[in-house]
Amino acid sequence: MTGLIPIITAVIGFAVTAAMGIFFIPFLKKIHFGQTILDIGPKWHKSKEGTPIMGGFMFMIGTFLALCIGFFLASVMPGGQQIIGEMASKDRLCQLIAGLVMALLMAGIGFMDDYIKAVKKQNLGLKASQKTFLQLLVAAGYLLTMLLSGMKYTFLPFIGRVDLTSGLGLLFWPIALVFIYGFTNAVNLTDGVDGLATSVTFVVSLFYLVATATLGYFGYNLAAAALIGSLVGFLVWNLHPAKVFMGDTGSMFLGGIVVAFAFAIERPVLLLLAGILYFAEAMSVVIQVAYYKRTKKRLFKMSPIHHHFEMSGWKENKIVVIFSLVALIGCIAAMLFIIFE
Repeated sequence: MTGLIPIITAVIGFAVTAAMGIFFIPFLKKIHFGQTILDIGPKWHKSKEGTPIMGGFMFMIGTFLALCIGFFLASVMPGGQQIIGEMASKDRLCQLIAGLVMALLMAGIGFMDDYIKAVKKQNLGLKASQKTFLQLLVAAGYLLTMLLSGMKYTFLPFIGRVDLTSGLGLLFWPIALVFIYGFTNAVNLTDGVDGLATSVTFVVSLFYLVATATLGYFGYNLAAAALIGSLVGFLVWNLHPAKVFMGDTGSMFLGGIVVAFAFAIERPVLLLLAGILYFAEAMSVVIQVAYYKRTKKRLFKMSPIHHHFEMSGWKENKIVVIFSLVALIGCIAAMLFIIFE
């Protein structure tokens, strides 16, 4: 019966998120929370100007409402004892809450960014220094909470369990700080084509659904199910041609919660495989900037990399499908490390 609870949770997440679009998108239009398109972007993106942003609230609400109902069902349905029993552990409960809070705080930073874009019509939003400071502060608070709630080890492929409280293991914490910052922003960079960040994160969330079930992290398994259902509900409105964008509010939330999944199962390094598409998007920007500074030429037609393919003639739906397949391959590779560790 435990397997039925995540399924019901996912269905609730889908229903809530999909239904929200009926009234939430018109509301965003009414208050003029629309996207401003930079002139340096693909010219055909100008037609998207005015499309409502902050749609991320839809799947955020869907995820949390579905998760709450899922925990309630676990408390009353036969077979939910594993979920409730795990949440009786203060450390596991604290880590789950910390991950969700981090995702919400990252979304809050994204909201400030979106607000500046929507109200002041400044597409750049927050200054990079402001965003970086806030993100690192949130990441540091999350890591401190994870340490205090019992995260003393991490698993590395071909090495095994590594102690994080002494010796070289102490290097994990500053690296983890940069890791969280980097991947949160990488998910944000992936959100540049209709349905892309939603579809890729759907695939990554499927990996964490399987991984948490395999490793016995039942609270996070329920959270993954809620997120999966909500993302599918959001795709109803976000696939090309998108009726709503998730905005930085949504992409920063997704970045935060994906990172939380990675740390919850004590295998953050596997996000380099499961999140290989995010990594490629971020690295394309880094490489483009470094190459241009050195040669005054562009290596890609435009970065992040999805814009390069878009300007090479790929349709948006093709980019979404191909990039999601790449993400799936990375997730399968990551899952093999868990199965054979």
